[in-house]
Amino acid sequence: MAERCELKVAGMNCMHCAGAVTRAVEAVSGTDNVMVSLEGASVTFEVADDGVVERVRRAITAAGYSVTSV
Repeated sequence: MAERCELKVAGMNCMHCAGAVTRAVEAVSGTDNVMVSLEGASVTFEVADDGVVERVRRAITAAGYSVTSV
């Protein structure tokens, strides 16, 4: 069963930023139903495996944003 995760992301200021974070998360194998909130400065997604969350965190960081909480 999929687990819903939320990460707080610093540095997202516009729709371009939201798109970049969405693409970074969607590129990680094992993620589904990715939703980014500019207002909440967060990204939510579903994973089937706990190890995916760390890969998502690294992908967001590689895209130039900071994960401020897990």
